[in-house]
Amino acid sequence: MTDTTTTAPKAAPKARTTKAKAAPAGVAFPDFEAFAMPNMEVPAVFREVTEKGVENAREAYAKVKTAAEDATDLMEDTFETSRQGVVELNHKAVDAAKANADATFTFIKDIMSVKSVAEAIELQSSFARSQFDAFSAQSKEMQELATKLGTDVSAPVKEAFEKSFKDLKVN
Repeated sequence: MTDTTTTAPKAAPKARTTKAKAAPAGVAFPDFEAFAMPNMEVPAVFREVTEKGVENAREAYAKVKTAAEDATDLMEDTFETSRQGVVELNHKAVDAAKANADATFTFIKDIMSVKSVAEAIELQSSFARSQFDAFSAQSKEMQELATKLGTDVSAPVKEAFEKSFKDLKVN
């Protein structure tokens, strides 16, 4: 069974005959009342409070920015001081190791040329005494250098904290 009925062609949609109004400047949807903003006057008190809030926010931002810059400078100075101190400490350690190695090689050369056990014992005692004295002097130098490094690194931080607390007391 076939369907013999034919349907009439659909009519084409009607074209718009009304023209949209040109939107005034600054209005996105001029034809929609829901999007229209009423004209209202902002009270002067509200404006003043808002301006004070903005000014306080700017001042707070400036203080925070200054504090952050100071902290960054402090950290950079502290890291540089630490780096220099550690390099100096490492140089001292390498110098001490070289001096100890040289003394040990000299001792080994000298002990190989001894002619008696008494001479070897005397040489060993002399070497032990000189190495103990050298080790004591090297330890003292390293301790002084480490103490100086600790003081140099902590001094700027201490000053910054004192300044911060002084500023907090003033405010």
